Amino acid sequence: MQCLNQKPFTATRPAAASRRVAVRVHASTRQPEAVKIAAGAAALSLATTSAAQATEIFSSANGLDGSLTFAVGGGVAIAGLGALLVATDPQKRRSQQMAQTGGDEKEAVKTYFNTAGFERWQKIYGETSEVNKVQLDIRQGHAQTVEKVLRWVDEEGSLAGVTVCDAGCGTGSLAIPLALRGASVSASDISAAMAGEAEKRFQQALASSGGKAPKVAPKFEAMDLESIQGKYHTVTCLDVMIHYPQDKVDGMISHLASLSDNRLIISFAPKTLAYSILKRIGELFPGPSKATRAYLHREEDVEAALQRAGFKVTKREMTATSFYFSRLLEAVRV
Repeated sequence: MQCLNQKPFTATRPAAASRRVAVRVHASTRQPEAVKIAAGAAALSLATTSAAQATEIFSSANGLDGSLTFAVGGGVAIAGLGALLVATDPQKRRSQQMAQTGGDEKEAVKTYFNTAGFERWQKIYGETSEVNKVQLDIRQGHAQTVEKVLRWVDEEGSLAGVTVCDAGCGTGSLAIPLALRGASVSASDISAAMAGEAEKRFQQALASSGGKAPKVAPKFEAMDLESIQGKYHTVTCLDVMIHYPQDKVDGMISHLASLSDNRLIISFAPKTLAYSILKRIGELFPGPSKATRAYLHREEDVEAALQRAGFKVTKREMTATSFYFSRLLEAVRV
């Protein structure tokens, strides 16, 4: 791969601000793990970070792979970063990726999470120490999102007998604690490998907890979201929409809403200018592991889709770690 902008590119704000950002990108045959993971599975953002935290974000990425170096001297210099992005053509790469799966976005996600993606994410969503700093950060961010959902449902009282559909269950990080709380859980994932791992982890959690099995054992099935049927009190869908563009997300929300009698809980990667630019930086580093696209979504677009489906947002949370950013919404039927 050719080197892009080997000399540092410096953009300077007005003198009063006395802030600058220097960006040096050296693209090598090795792929920066920090960029691969963050761009493919979590929304990258500096919208709410301080200068110190921004520096930590980029120095962490640099520490994982010497092919990427960022020096941030306070804030986010959008203009300086924007000039760098002209050198890449991510749209062409997306087209090539889509061609490999016959233009089917869903098939690309399914293939990824049944192969290389499964190996990576079952470690991130597990307890193994065989993760790097970025993967650990994403694990902690996802866990925080799950804890927020559990707090919301606990505030409603006992879950005994409450029917829950967890769409895109992954390895069961949300479905399992809901089942252990007494909910009647129907969990599914587009990846058979993920659904199988979730079933295995439920049995392990049950054995290690020493508690009795729930009255209704959770079901873990390999199924794409649009194929889910039934009626449930609560429908959840965490960290799934990042893999799909807005038009697909609109359809997903409509279908999820048709399954819920009462409540929807969803998360997505929020779209801001800073998030979008850092996502583009990640796209400077193509590779075979980047088998899915990362899509950011405007909160107003997601909320509009919920309203069209007859739901009103009643709770909002934001999870922001160094490499994991997720907006969480609870909506109830009106």
